[in-house]
Amino acid sequence: MSDLVPDKAGLEAILDYYVEAGVDLALDEEPHDRFVETALPPPAPIVRREEIAPREPADAPPPRALPQAAVAPEEAAVQARELARHARSLEELETILAAFEGCSLKSSAKNLVFADGTPQSRVMLVGEAPGADEDRIGKPFVGRSGQLLDRMLAAIGLDRAEVYIANVVPWRPPGNRTPTPQEVAICKPFIARQIELAKPDFLICLGGPAAQNLLNLKEGILRTRGRWFSYRTDEGREIRALATLHPAYLLRQPLQKRLAWRDFLALRRALDGETGTGE
Repeated sequence: MSDLVPDKAGLEAILDYYVEAGVDLALDEEPHDRFVETALPPPAPIVRREEIAPREPADAPPPRALPQAAVAPEEAAVQARELARHARSLEELETILAAFEGCSLKSSAKNLVFADGTPQSRVMLVGEAPGADEDRIGKPFVGRSGQLLDRMLAAIGLDRAEVYIANVVPWRPPGNRTPTPQEVAICKPFIARQIELAKPDFLICLGGPAAQNLLNLKEGILRTRGRWFSYRTDEGREIRALATLHPAYLLRQPLQKRLAWRDFLALRRALDGETGTGE
């Protein structure tokens, strides 16, 4: 009887029996004692001859060199000072920054956000770092805070073409986080040289970080805003500097716009040749 092959009806009956018994998957033709197999070592993988000698795909990208940003921040800052010092024009400085690999922020940013507006304008505005919109487009203050800044300038009779705009850090930090002190130290020689080459009559620091890093202030922006300071370039030129609230802060705290309005009115008076402290 064991040599007899069941017909179709017999096979279907056997399958129905297995299904009713809870068997819904056939793993192998022969039964296995799983308790014995767990004690045995796993079988060695089968290695084909062509896999013995490793080979790279024909379209594999060439290996990339480690970024120069792996060097110590102190060394990168020294290199930044040396490179910035030798820039003879804003165009040359932008080219140097685009090739600079000493700041790790460059590896995560889409674009270098160098500047917008007109160089040699009487007014230069400097923020802290680009945001997502700025990183995508490659220009500073083009998002919501930039649109508010445009309205603030228009309120005192200026537009973007009549000022020069930049940031202390020209690359967007990941997730719009605050730049680290090391990142600021590496980028600071470039913004210092940018201010020097732009030659503005008035330097407007947008927000506490810009004011603290450029003017060496320790107090918060609510205590320093509206006050005039003196920014001295490495060449010895004195520039009148004003600290004010960052447009992004004003979007979160709209009631503080009245303070920024006072600051921009002080800038307007200074442009018109009027004297005063701004408050």
